[in-house]
Amino acid sequence: MPAPKNKFREKPEPEELIAEEANERHDIEEKVASGAKNKPKTPRTPAAKTEKKAEAPKPKNNEPKVTLAQRWQKAVDIYKNERTQKLLGLILVLSSIYLFIALLSYVFTWDKDQDKVLGPLSELFSVDTKVSNWLGKIGALVSHLFMYKWFGAASFILVPVLMLYGLQKILGRQYAKPSAFTAKWLFMMVWTSLTLAFLFHDKWYFLGGGYGYILNLQLRNFVGVIGTVAVLAFSMLAFLVLSINMSFRFNKNAITAPEREEIIENELADEHLPPVNPHANTVFTKEDPVLSEEEEAELLNFEVINKPAEEPVKPKEDLVIPPVKEPEQSNEVVFDTKPETPSDSKKDLEFEIVNQPEEKLTPEPAFVIEEPKEQNISLDEEVKASQLVEQFGEYDPTLDLGHYQFPSTELLIDYGSGQGKVNQEELVANKDRIVNTLKNYGIEIDKISATVGPTVTLYEIVPAAGVRISKIKNLEDDIALSLAALGIRIIAPIPGRGTIGIEVPNQTPEMVPMRNILASDKFQNTTHDLPVALGKTISNEIFIADLAKMPHLLMAGATGQGKSVGLNAILVSLLYKKHPAQIKFVLVDPKKVELTLFNKIERHFLAKLPNSEDAIITDNTKVIHTLNSLCIEMDNRYALLQDAQVRNIKEYNAKFIQRKLNPNEGHKYLPYIVLVVDEFADLIMTAGKEVETPIARLAQLARAIGIHLIIATQRPSVNIITGTIKANFPARIAFRVTSKIDSRTILDAGGAEQLIGRGDMLLSTGNDLIRIQCAFVDTPEVEKITEFIGSQRAYPSAFMLPEYVGEDGAGDKDDIDLSERDKMFDDAAKLVVQFQQGSASFLQRKLKLGYNRAGRIVDQLEAAGIIGPFEGSKAREVLVKDMEHLNDIINRIKA
Repeated sequence: MPAPKNKFREKPEPEELIAEEANERHDIEEKVASGAKNKPKTPRTPAAKTEKKAEAPKPKNNEPKVTLAQRWQKAVDIYKNERTQKLLGLILVLSSIYLFIALLSYVFTWDKDQDKVLGPLSELFSVDTKVSNWLGKIGALVSHLFMYKWFGAASFILVPVLMLYGLQKILGRQYAKPSAFTAKWLFMMVWTSLTLAFLFHDKWYFLGGGYGYILNLQLRNFVGVIGTVAVLAFSMLAFLVLSINMSFRFNKNAITAPEREEIIENELADEHLPPVNPHANTVFTKEDPVLSEEEEAELLNFEVINKPAEEPVKPKEDLVIPPVKEPEQSNEVVFDTKPETPSDSKKDLEFEIVNQPEEKLTPEPAFVIEEPKEQNISLDEEVKASQLVEQFGEYDPTLDLGHYQFPSTELLIDYGSGQGKVNQEELVANKDRIVNTLKNYGIEIDKISATVGPTVTLYEIVPAAGVRISKIKNLEDDIALSLAALGIRIIAPIPGRGTIGIEVPNQTPEMVPMRNILASDKFQNTTHDLPVALGKTISNEIFIADLAKMPHLLMAGATGQGKSVGLNAILVSLLYKKHPAQIKFVLVDPKKVELTLFNKIERHFLAKLPNSEDAIITDNTKVIHTLNSLCIEMDNRYALLQDAQVRNIKEYNAKFIQRKLNPNEGHKYLPYIVLVVDEFADLIMTAGKEVETPIARLAQLARAIGIHLIIATQRPSVNIITGTIKANFPARIAFRVTSKIDSRTILDAGGAEQLIGRGDMLLSTGNDLIRIQCAFVDTPEVEKITEFIGSQRAYPSAFMLPEYVGEDGAGDKDDIDLSERDKMFDDAAKLVVQFQQGSASFLQRKLKLGYNRAGRIVDQLEAAGIIGPFEGSKAREVLVKDMEHLNDIINRIKA
């Protein structure tokens, strides 16, 4: 509330009087503007007063009119607002990203979009016009303006400029002066455009842009080629001079570099000197006496500590102002903390270090000394690797067969486009039969849709509310009867969709040619390490799996259902995608007829045991040795990975390619190894545990070092596919089987017994089942592929696996030459006689040998007559009982 008026009110301030006068003047101006002066004066009667009140306008706010300057100031305030600045920054950042993508896309798509952007805009933005630019029509138009009409490749300079401006506004920091920075990047855009147009005006016009092209023509016309070069060089030099503020003036009194360093050293030394007498640099008058050091110290202490507030010190009045006036104030602080002389400070530091406890001193030097050494070592290795890469380039394992050509799809038979042959009538008829069959049992359907696949059609139904899924599941046989078709499979419900699926075989199944799969963009552009083209799903999508991520595959199916074709499809996929240096196959074919076609690529892609004649293994004994040899290879690879300090084969090979691993230390490029066993049931029946144990070990451990297993069998019974094997094979393929029990054995779920055969299969990856029509590759096609690869230059021999010597002895006793015995032969013989045990595992433990070397020593001990022959499950007999007899044998061998 306003203060009450009284006669004792204080006199108003001049500012208040000025404000009151301004308000009165404003009221008078308003009355004049409204024409109040022109109205005749009438007597102020009560009626007139009432009428006046009714006609009176609304009271004024006493606010001044908003001028143009005030509006402009308001707009400036809105612009300078923090939120506005952040929004503008975000717009600039997004614009820079948009411009970068548009310009980059122009480099690849300009030839396809140029005729469209050069035409009228109405044609460009019509519905029928299609452009190839990644950002559509606007991106094509923007990139055309910048690249073709304006600055060319120099337009890329705008990208970091807009990004910098945007970040400045978002973060509220100024990284560059706006005016100077704008002038610099504008000059660089024009200069770069002109330079690119001068260099590439004949070949790549768009690099210089329209501005650069016109400027280049004008300069060449007026000053010629040499003059254009001179203009470019002079303009760049002038830009550098203006940017870095270079001066060409020579100053005779300029301080030379050595003198400047000496001055800097003296200044740094002065900073560490003890406090100087404050009167040392002062000038006394003639009347003042010279004080001694003791008197100066007393005077200093009196001035700093005991100086009265009202009595100034006399000596200070007669002094000329010294250059440094701080010692008076800092004397008290420096007196207690800083040493008086440099020598004393050194002594104090030494005293502090020596008198520290020994427990604190010992770990500190070790930490300080050892850490830089490790860093230096790692840095040295990185530097050496980078130098080798710069000198020789990255290691390329394919250079051994540098002229190797991958097989083309022309080697495969063209079976046509592979379009579906299911007509609309068949779909409608099947839909009506399904709906009628469900209605007969009182099941209402809200919606039904069909997805046509190569061999089956998936009908998805949405049942009405209240319908139990199990009720539809139990009608599987009734639906098959009404459709008069075999292989009806009900998926209730379909995972992730909320519908029930009914798979119905097509009347005319479609073949999925391998040629179409391998020629597809999905296979050609895949990034999988080991891509496997399996075929098409029920939605006609090409399905490509990665064997490296499976990581092992178990296949089962009855005879004639497409299992061998599936193996050929897997092998052909890898042959089309991988170089011989990148992958090797170990093929086991107990039937001796399925995989013989791959004999022709033995020196390219196959791996085998040393001294083995055939690369494709058919003998069960050699199968056992091969599996154990793969276990040895697995252990050796893990040792290499441990030495390289990596976790898997991909990281190891990447490190080897970058030349960070020394081949002289045993490191080498490791190819993937894929073990393919065609008939696993026969091996289990003949060898049993001798086969199951190494396969289980490989399945458990071999994934990280690039060994992958593909095992196929006809009989997926429990005694063939044991729990140990199933636990390590998460990826399983089931072709048609004869019973539901076999389906549950291979997939842990039913459904494989409902397949229609001829390549129809179910793939289980651990979570769900995927129905796939396997790609068809015929025997003549495989033969053409292997002949094409086999006719090319190959390695001298197949990839050799580590040598494995079984307990039964791999070689003949008469073939062993004791003159070339192992260096550890004598030590091994003494251990065997001392402990009366003669086995390879015993020597491994005692002498810390590998299995190969221990097996060879066991053979040599047997040839020397120290231990007896292999006797099955029994231990070898040690024939020498004392050391004297052993020494006689060793001396006889040496003689």
